[in-house]
Amino acid sequence: MIYSVDVRIETPVHDTEVTDRVTDAVANVFPDAEPVHEDGRLVSETHSLDAFSDVLHEQEILDTARRVFLQNRTDEGFAFSLKKQAALEGVVNFAVGEPDELGEIDVEVRVREPDVESFIDYVAPETDGGQPVDPVREYGDRFDPEDEAH
Repeated sequence: MIYSVDVRIETPVHDTEVTDRVTDAVANVFPDAEPVHEDGRLVSETHSLDAFSDVLHEQEILDTARRVFLQNRTDEGFAFSLKKQAALEGVVNFAVGEPDELGEIDVEVRVREPDVESFIDYVAPETDGGQPVDPVREYGDRFDPEDEAH
């Protein structure tokens, strides 16, 4: 199946933070994104969440991710926020409750093809006992946006 998504990743960079460390935090969980520093924030775009999905599989947090994605779903896509400090360590920790003083990594996913729920199934499949049930993609099976076969 062909997936067509636009992912926008945005996070503030405060005067007390080292821009390279914030860039590393984003790159650790979204290695395919290319960050650009603009007006006190880093903005990145990518067209794949395969590497991010791999992290969800590695950390065995598919159920948590799926719940967050479905709670924040719209007809156009879904959104979520991550803790910057955890991302700096390469760990996905969804931001809930009170925002961090330094802000979070905010992610907006716009799904063009197929539909939002099918893409959520692709990134964070349903599980049974922590194991994906009928996964759409295999863990580690990264999609290369440059590959015409996809």
